[in-house]
Amino acid sequence: MAIVTVIAIVAALYLARAFFVPLLIGILVSYALAPIVDGLKAWRIPRAVGAALVLGALVAGIAWAAVSMGDDVASVIAKLPEAARKIRLQASQARQGAPTSLQKIQEAATELQGAASDATAAGKPPKHPAAAAALRDADPWLRDYMLAQSALLAAVAAQAPIVLLLAYFLLASGEHFRRKLVQLVGPSLARKKDAVRILEEIDVQVQRYLLATLAGNVLVGLATWLAFQWLGIEQAGAWGLAAGILHFIPYLGPVVFAIASGVAAFVQLGTAFGAFAVAGTSLAIAFAVGSLIMTWLQSRFARVNAAVLFIALLFFGWLWGIWGLLLGAPLLAIAKVVCDRVEGLKPAGELLGH
Repeated sequence: MAIVTVIAIVAALYLARAFFVPLLIGILVSYALAPIVDGLKAWRIPRAVGAALVLGALVAGIAWAAVSMGDDVASVIAKLPEAARKIRLQASQARQGAPTSLQKIQEAATELQGAASDATAAGKPPKHPAAAAALRDADPWLRDYMLAQSALLAAVAAQAPIVLLLAYFLLASGEHFRRKLVQLVGPSLARKKDAVRILEEIDVQVQRYLLATLAGNVLVGLATWLAFQWLGIEQAGAWGLAAGILHFIPYLGPVVFAIASGVAAFVQLGTAFGAFAVAGTSLAIAFAVGSLIMTWLQSRFARVNAAVLFIALLFFGWLWGIWGLLLGAPLLAIAKVVCDRVEGLKPAGELLGH
């Protein structure tokens, strides 16, 4: 029954991801902005007014950044056709010269696919069915995955007003919503005290995690801007902003940014060495800040084992895609707090800890 329950919960989280992802994003936004609203309340500004002011300032800041960086982003997008032409020209020139190892591998894959097709047409099983299936299904799998992630991204973007409203109501309610949750644990005073301690510790852990993540991403953005400025890359500020934003997505974001910056450097500099230098620099910055500093800070703040954190990111990345990578770490921190406070779950808390 326990195994069936776990499978049912995972299936529900996967099938209802378009609901759970905006819900969790709204809760995280409320956690991140709660200290600011509390500070405004200390200045005798009502929570409802303070929450509206903070969310309005957040939306205005995002809009201002989008407008101010719009020209640089449009300039980068306008260079994409030129990048494609240069890459195609380089590939054509490489085909005219001596065959490289990559070309030999591609030729072997083409021959293998042709042999599998001929064998299938003749009514015989292919000699290498696994390889043929991989060659045949690679592109559709990648296309289906990208379509699924794009659909989830569009669904969350379409529900952005709902996310803002949820964050507003959570910020405006303040302690009222927490008291309602405490009442659900029953009349026992000990249970109510435990519930209050759990909620308070969740607040501290999530806010520390968000603060560490924000500081690390700002550091990545500044380091990328300075490095690209030194390398002579155009629109270095826009690239720094993109690096800071994409670094919110662990592991996948830095890889995507390295590929994009490498292509842009190839268009501007015209050499493969320059492209690899720029892409390698971005990966080095992301590794130094993200994989070393950020992983250590997040594991220290949440008191979660770094290996367990990586496994959790893999699981939530499989479950919710990019959004799972973004939400996996705070969810694991919350689970660690609950397991440490509930007597029957303390062994699980020891497993998740250092």
